[in-house]
Amino acid sequence: MYNDRFYLTPQEILEKEFKVDARGYRPQEVDKFLDMVIRDYTEYGNIIKKLEKDIRNLMEDNSKLKQEIRRLQSEVDSTSNATAKNISNVDLLKRISQLEKVVYGNNE
Repeated sequence: MYNDRFYLTPQEILEKEFKVDARGYRPQEVDKFLDMVIRDYTEYGNIIKKLEKDIRNLMEDNSKLKQEIRRLQSEVDSTSNATAKNISNVDLLKRISQLEKVVYGNNE
């Protein structure tokens, strides 16, 4: 994913040869510094790979949790609809009973 943004690979840094002139840098210091740069590049690459893997795992978990939310929401909706129907039926039966008492005169 991010590898296309890097100009150098650790291997390219390792294999880089510099021309030495009369007033050049000390080769040992340059090599020591480049070794540190190589270690950093390698570590950055490992970190990026780990983070990309973590992102993939979190996206999968997120997708699963969204599906679970949808499933539970549909269960809640169907349960609340069934409960509302039951309450409505009970209320209707009570009302019918009260109307029958009024119509037939059974005020018991």
